Amino acid sequence: MGRVARLQLIGRVTYYAGWIALLCGALVHLNIARSEFAAIQLSQRNLFELGIVSFLISIASELRGRETVSKEIPSRLSKAA
Repeated sequence: MGRVARLQLIGRVTYYAGWIALLCGALVHLNIARSEFAAIQLSQRNLFELGIVSFLISIASELRGRETVSKEIPSRLSKAA
């Protein structure tokens, strides 16, 4: 597995983890699952912070993967010529 593929995989996983955390935070906010998350000591704020951090990691991974690809493309073109 190449570097770019690994970065894209990390980006995808953290992106979906962020959405799951935000959906769980919404459930807590709507008092649908407050007792379940209180039992495992997760507050609405913790779920929101987890979602934001996951999105930041996914954005950073995606940007880093694109940067790596953009650096590799000119070097491959010069080798082919």
